[in-house]
Amino acid sequence: MNWLYIVSYFFGGLFLANVVPHFVSGIMGKPFQTPFAKPPGKGLSSSTVNVLWGFVNLVFAYLLLLRVGQFDLRSIACIAPFAAGALLISLFSARHFGQFHGGNTPEHP
Repeated sequence: MNWLYIVSYFFGGLFLANVVPHFVSGIMGKPFQTPFAKPPGKGLSSSTVNVLWGFVNLVFAYLLLLRVGQFDLRSIACIAPFAAGALLISLFSARHFGQFHGGNTPEHP
């Protein structure tokens, strides 16, 4: 497989997983951190900004997964980089946003 496809699928997984916290917070009417908040990634953005940011992430995921190469859900060569990207951003988000939302306990800093 072309290495550019691997990179594309990795970032596609990353963007797709990043849709979830922003879009869900937004449609629930809750503020959440975005790159547009002050300070970026720490301050809260409105629910509207989060819906829009989640949607932009969905568009990027679509472009990277379905418009580059031939992404196949049954192919390990496609799913492995996708899953790695999704897992990486999910673990990063859990650690980073856990600081602000009580997800990191003193026993597991």
